[in-house]
Amino acid sequence: MMKQYNTRAILSSLLICGFIGMFSETALNIAMTNLMDVFQISAAMAQWLTTGFLLTLGILMPMSGLLLQMFTTRQLFIGSLISLIVGTLIAALAFNFEMLMFARVLQALGMGMLLPLMFNTILVIFPPEKRGAAMGFVGLVIMFAPATGPTIGGLLIEYFTWHYIFWFSLPFLVIGLLIGLKYLENVTDVTKPRIDLLSVILSTIGFGGVVFGFSKAGEGSEGWGSTVVVTSIVVGLISLVLFILRQNVMRDPMMNLRVFKHPMYVVGLLMVLSCMLIIMSSMIILPMFLQTGAGLSVFTAGLMLLPGSALNGILSPRMGSLFDKYGPKWLVIPGFVIVSVMLWFFTTLSPASSVAFIVALHIGLMVGIGMVWMPAQTNGLNQLPPELYPHGTAVMNTLQQVVGAIGTAVAISILSGGMEKYLHGSSAPTLKTEIANAMTAGSQNVFLFTMIIALISVVMALFIRRVVVNRETIKSIH
Repeated sequence: MMKQYNTRAILSSLLICGFIGMFSETALNIAMTNLMDVFQISAAMAQWLTTGFLLTLGILMPMSGLLLQMFTTRQLFIGSLISLIVGTLIAALAFNFEMLMFARVLQALGMGMLLPLMFNTILVIFPPEKRGAAMGFVGLVIMFAPATGPTIGGLLIEYFTWHYIFWFSLPFLVIGLLIGLKYLENVTDVTKPRIDLLSVILSTIGFGGVVFGFSKAGEGSEGWGSTVVVTSIVVGLISLVLFILRQNVMRDPMMNLRVFKHPMYVVGLLMVLSCMLIIMSSMIILPMFLQTGAGLSVFTAGLMLLPGSALNGILSPRMGSLFDKYGPKWLVIPGFVIVSVMLWFFTTLSPASSVAFIVALHIGLMVGIGMVWMPAQTNGLNQLPPELYPHGTAVMNTLQQVVGAIGTAVAISILSGGMEKYLHGSSAPTLKTEIANAMTAGSQNVFLFTMIIALISVVMALFIRRVVVNRETIKSIH
């Protein structure tokens, strides 16, 4: 007999907090150009506000399985919310870049605990037949919150200052905390697993080193050949190799890497990662192009990105039912073809491109991504035996954060390189129109890079096949 919980109140609390956490992550993207002026920092420096967030998540995600076993549901929830609220308050009061950066790390620590907790709690408090609907709401929040971020963020910057992105978020987090304190119960058993300190250290240096190296390479002052970049990437990769070897000899690994023995899981994972790379690259470059290249206001730029992202969120549950009916192949292959075509059109963007054209391309891109992401992820996880299910999710979540940070860094690096090359050959490099042209040239290079990734993914999609989950496996998962 399943224990009765106030599922509606618990779900509301988790969704409100999750929504605001995801919202503030992308709302700041639209403020990048503004922050570069206010704090007198370069694009590469400003990019750390996104990279630092993803880096913190990337370090915390591999430990999420451990944290869920070490602490009660309420302890983790209260800890994550305090971190989010304090981080948001510091960001709202921030008067320099360092203070804002510290606030972002605190926010990321909160989100790093909240996201795995949200998925785990829903699996426990909802019976199997209602779980899909609850997960559908989570999917909608995860897609829709980042979509509204740039629009609301743009509106707040237009009429107030960027600080109000965080003042706007604060009351919602407090409401979410109060609902959770009243209704959220401890839904999991605390098993106090043995912590393998070496695994924790290796995973932190490994994932942290790789992301830090790529981010440094994205900065104008440091090239890909600089000592700092090469050292941190090499040290990171060596640590990851040692981490993998360590996990393979442990009886209870921190992250069970046997998930990679399942071919459809690997194909699904690679597709999700290529989607993450494409989304993170375009999400950071497009607002910059719209403001500096096309000369549009922050609010207009945010508004232009809303239809595509919102449609992606709304279609997420629909793609799930189409996947159940037809399997992954008929969604994933056309999805990547659409993404490739849209990115090819994006490489032709210029300051003269019409608003309607850019909005239509963005809608096409997000619909294509929506056709790939959920079916590829579900199909991949379906192939895993029940005992590897949490590990498969942990590996996917961790690598998404790392690839997201790498994608952001590579995109900024390509953008800066393209702009420098254009301005170097320009007779009037300080002229506003020339800077807009340079931004266009740099952005086109980034879209060309993401188009190549999408075309490789089309070839990969040809190898996907439907995984049939037998009823016994489903029962044992639940």
